[in-house]
Amino acid sequence: MASEVKTVALSGYYGFNNSGDEAVLVSILTALERASKDQGVAIEPVVLSGDPETTKKLYGVKAVHRMKPADILHTLRSADGLISGGGSLLQDATSAKTIPYYVGIVKLAQWLRKPTFIYAQGVGPVQKELFYPLIRQAFNKSAYISVRDTESKQLLGRMGLDQQKVQVVPDPVMGLRLPEDRKHQSNVDERGLPYVGVSVRYWNDDRSDLNQIADMLKEVVAKKQVHLRFLPFHGGADEEASTLLMKKLGNVKAEGSAMSISPAYAHPVDMLAEVARCQLMIGMRLHSLIYAASQRVPVLGISYDPKIDQFLNRLDSQAIGSTKQLDPALASEQIVRVLDHLGDWRMQHQDAIDRLIDEAERPAAEVVRILKSRT
Repeated sequence: MASEVKTVALSGYYGFNNSGDEAVLVSILTALERASKDQGVAIEPVVLSGDPETTKKLYGVKAVHRMKPADILHTLRSADGLISGGGSLLQDATSAKTIPYYVGIVKLAQWLRKPTFIYAQGVGPVQKELFYPLIRQAFNKSAYISVRDTESKQLLGRMGLDQQKVQVVPDPVMGLRLPEDRKHQSNVDERGLPYVGVSVRYWNDDRSDLNQIADMLKEVVAKKQVHLRFLPFHGGADEEASTLLMKKLGNVKAEGSAMSISPAYAHPVDMLAEVARCQLMIGMRLHSLIYAASQRVPVLGISYDPKIDQFLNRLDSQAIGSTKQLDPALASEQIVRVLDHLGDWRMQHQDAIDRLIDEAERPAAEVVRILKSRT
């Protein structure tokens, strides 16, 4: 039985209705719970969230608003440590404000003399080198550092951080588990058509990427009867992108196929269950691929960011195309080939997937061990 309680603040892209980032949060929370039981230290998480009320309701944890300085200061002052991660927090591709915010939270915790833990982060791209010393200093003072790919570790090395301080671990979501009562769903629809998951997002301003994906999927349904199940991982934007793609596909029933769109689920386990019943996942969103791999569903990625290629590399795989260049004919051939030989894909990638699942909870064990040692 746990004999002591440690409060841990969690900083990440939480509370924004993004299934992938919410899955990161759930994965970290459950990994901490298992590690705390193993080591006899009760962990009480407090999440810095964009929507604290929803976070509390969904996961049964304490949460405060991530943009209210007084709440953040009180939380960090009361905490025994701070976890920063996982996810792609330290990058300046989407905004120049992202790195200062997340590093600022880490440095505030360090100023308050709290141990900080960098948890399975994907670092980069960092286009502005003026951020290098900011990241290096915050990481140097952290009690534990882990990143989700070797490319992140190498980038930290170029920033001047000692490589020996950095562990490479899988994305936390590789450890996300489907409850027993949600397993063993049918992977074909009422007509016997195999479910093929499709996760897309807006990226190219001219929608040329979605046009190419539409052409690819048209060729797939011309060759094989399937049920295309569109899975919006980020509510709102991904629903729009999926709906637009479905319009571009037109009447797939004429080819004997079907298509539908799932809700943009608030709880990651609901989306995980959707992914688990697919026979194949075609994904742009990183976490659509991670969800699928964690459930041993074959994945074919379409890259819009290096993090997609980095994850696929860890699976000993490559993207079937990118938002810059995708050959619909070649990509559709790959999709049909995998659908016709699902067992071969699983056998080829089984060892890599097993390794990632086994290692996914290592950071949580390290966090709990360090906190326990500071009693």
